[in-house]
Amino acid sequence: MGELKRGWKFRVALGAMLLLALSAQAEDGVTPRQVLIGQTLTLQGGANDYGVAVSEGVTAALDQANRAGGVLGRQIVLTVLDDDNKAALAETNARQLVTKDKVFLLFGPIEGGPSTAVMKVAVEQGVPLFGPMAGSPTLRTPHQPLVFPVRAEHKEEFRALMTQARSLGMQRLAFLRSDSPTGQLHLDNARRIAQTLGLELVADLPFKSDIDAAGIDALARQLASSRAQMVFNHGGIGVYEKLIRQAQAVGVKASFYGVNSGSTQLASHLGPLGPGMIFSQVLPSPWERKTGITRAYQEAFARLKPGQAYSYGSLEGYLTGKALVEALRRAGPNPTRASFLAGLRNAELDIDGIRINYRDGEHAGMALVDLAIVTREGKFRH
Repeated sequence: MGELKRGWKFRVALGAMLLLALSAQAEDGVTPRQVLIGQTLTLQGGANDYGVAVSEGVTAALDQANRAGGVLGRQIVLTVLDDDNKAALAETNARQLVTKDKVFLLFGPIEGGPSTAVMKVAVEQGVPLFGPMAGSPTLRTPHQPLVFPVRAEHKEEFRALMTQARSLGMQRLAFLRSDSPTGQLHLDNARRIAQTLGLELVADLPFKSDIDAAGIDALARQLASSRAQMVFNHGGIGVYEKLIRQAQAVGVKASFYGVNSGSTQLASHLGPLGPGMIFSQVLPSPWERKTGITRAYQEAFARLKPGQAYSYGSLEGYLTGKALVEALRRAGPNPTRASFLAGLRNAELDIDGIRINYRDGEHAGMALVDLAIVTREGKFRH
C-alpha cells in the first residue's frame, strides 16, 4: 500500500510539473479555460453612443459564442479600455493591454486615429490586431501582415458617395476631415477619386478634436463661400452634426452625405435635418431580415438588450465579434499568435453569408459598400 501511495504522489507531482511547464510555455492570454482579448475603443465615458453601440454588438457576439461553449472549449474574455477618441491614449491603452494585461491579441478599435495608434503598438510588439472598425488607409497601405480589418475601407465609401453625387449632376464637393495625418491621407484619396470622376473638391474642411463653436462657424462660412453642392465626411460625427446645423443657420444649400461610421446616431441626433441625407454603408440593413447575418444579429442582440433599437454600429460590432470567434477557431486547439496568423493566411471567412478575405500582401476584409437614404420617418432605406 505504501508503494502505491508513493507512486500516486509521484504521478501527481509529475503531472503538476508538466502543467507548470506547459503554462510557462503558453502564449500570453491563453489558459486551458479561456483566451484573453484586449480592446481599446472610443466610448468617451458612455457619451459616444456609436462606440457604445459597437461595444454592445461585440458583447452580443461573444456572449453567444461563450454560451455555446466558447472556442474549442475556451471562453473568450474581453478586457475593454476607453481611449476617449484620443490617439495617444489609444496607444497607451494598447501598450498596457499587451505588456501588463498580457492579452493574446488586440481587437476592435474604432476611428482612424486611435486605430492607427493601436496598430503601431501591434506592429512594435508583434501582436495581431484583428477587426479594427475604421476605414483609415493606414490599416491597409502599406500592407500590414499583423492587421486584419473586417469592414471595407473609407476610400471605397468616398467613391460610392461621389459617384452618387455625380449621377445627380453635382460637380462641386466639400470634405470634412480631421486635421491629422490620417485625415490628410483621406483628403489625398478623396482628391484622387474626385479627379478620376471629373469632379472638383472645392473645400477642404479640417478640424481638431477640440474645435469650439467659433471654429464650427468658420467652417460653415468657408463651406458657404465655396458654393459646394455636396459635403461628405470621414468620421467625427459630433463635429459633423454641429457643422450641418450651423451650415443650415448661415444658409448653406449643399446636400450632406456621410460615411457609415455613426450614421444611425447622426441621423437620430439631427432629427428633422436628417431626412434626405445619403450615407454609404459597409453592412446590410440591421432592421431587415433579408440576410443571414442580420437574422443572427437580431436574435443575439435582442437576447442581450431586449427592446433596444438596432443600429449599424451594433451590427458592425456583432459581425466583427463573430469574425473574431471564427479567426480564433482557426488558430487550433492550442492557439499561439503564430497559429492565429497561419489560420488566416489566404483565408476567406464566411460569417452568416458575409465573406471576409485575407490574402498574402492584401488583407482586404469585406468588399461590401452600399448606399442608404434617410427617410422622412428617420429610417434608412437601402
